[in-house]
Amino acid sequence: MVNVNSISRISAGTVIKGEITSPTDIRIDGTFEGKVVSKGRVVLGDTAVVKGDIICENVDLWGKVEGNLFVKDTLTLKEGCTVNGNLNVRRLAVELGATFNGNCKTITEAEFAKLAGVEPAPAKPAQPAPARAN
Repeated sequence: MVNVNSISRISAGTVIKGEITSPTDIRIDGTFEGKVVSKGRVVLGDTAVVKGDIICENVDLWGKVEGNLFVKDTLTLKEGCTVNGNLNVRRLAVELGATFNGNCKTITEAEFAKLAGVEPAPAKPAQPAPARAN
């Protein structure tokens, strides 16, 4: 269960310029100009306007974006949304009525790390083979 207080929110009618970096989920219903970086999910409500790049784990998008998206896992373009920019995603879901103008590239987790300027997840060490009795 997600703690409501662990979600950063920009309410409808609010205008912010700058850069957001968050270790948790972000919900934007207002206007944001700048770069959004989240280690969680970014939700852009139907009144959201973002002018800048978004770098995150997952995105659910109902609003408007003018910028590039770098999504480590899944980008969901909801009915009525508008994106003017390039998509760099692992998975893409598009509902009827969504508008997208730009290029789309499917990327791996390593490519996400390189494009987003973040460290890739460490590779799991190989497990040694179990010892056998002779």
